[in-house]
Amino acid sequence: MRSKFIVIGDVHADFETLWEALRAASCMDAEGQPTLPVRNGVYQVVLIGDLVHPKNEREYARLIGQESFDAADQAHLFLAAREQVKWLEKLQVYQQAAPGSIHIILGNHDDAVLNTDYLLGTASGLVHVEFDPERGGVLLPGHLRTWFQSFLRELRVGSVQFAHVGPLPAMTSYDDLFYADSSHKRWWQDTPEYVQMAGLEFGVYGHTQMQEGVMVNHTAGFAMIDALHKREYLEVIVDTDQQPGPISSRPVMF
Repeated sequence: MRSKFIVIGDVHADFETLWEALRAASCMDAEGQPTLPVRNGVYQVVLIGDLVHPKNEREYARLIGQESFDAADQAHLFLAAREQVKWLEKLQVYQQAAPGSIHIILGNHDDAVLNTDYLLGTASGLVHVEFDPERGGVLLPGHLRTWFQSFLRELRVGSVQFAHVGPLPAMTSYDDLFYADSSHKRWWQDTPEYVQMAGLEFGVYGHTQMQEGVMVNHTAGFAMIDALHKREYLEVIVDTDQQPGPISSRPVMF
């Protein structure tokens, strides 16, 4: 059977755009529920990770409905957490309506909400602490923590891999070694042969924002899809009976 995989890059709390992508791909109906092709498995949805944490102060401000955002302001942190929780609960309902067809990969930002030992931030000095009670934030509600803990480290369909960072097993464990290794942001440029070395026909990854949109390296057999900000996702057609690799892959604008 042929299945169409609709693979969407890092969300980073831009749930409105995620919803638009799912609707454009005919994966979500007007009530926010999976469409029939998703329910029957003809369409497979893969979210590549990092559901939480807006990417910059401007996006945090937009999320909380304020002109600016201050990570040192507990009221702002509460609003940022509350708004993300609302959207996460909607996404949880969507995913649980078709759990065999809607797959969510655990990103390092999602993991950092579960394990607050790691303080994540940006080059501009922004820190993501809205879900860290020790730094003025609030704890992610228990039902969402349990849901996050169920996220996949990777999804494999035959020789096709979907993962947050890259093809190597070490890239799925967000520990001290992971954060000490800056190559995780550059492997796709410096060592693209990792995909073939891992025995894969094709890999789909996020984690590193693609400024020009979804990037497909047909020679090395992978795609980098952290491009929701460019209103792009990746469509991959896979024969789930034959499972040798993808039949086709293409970026889709919406």
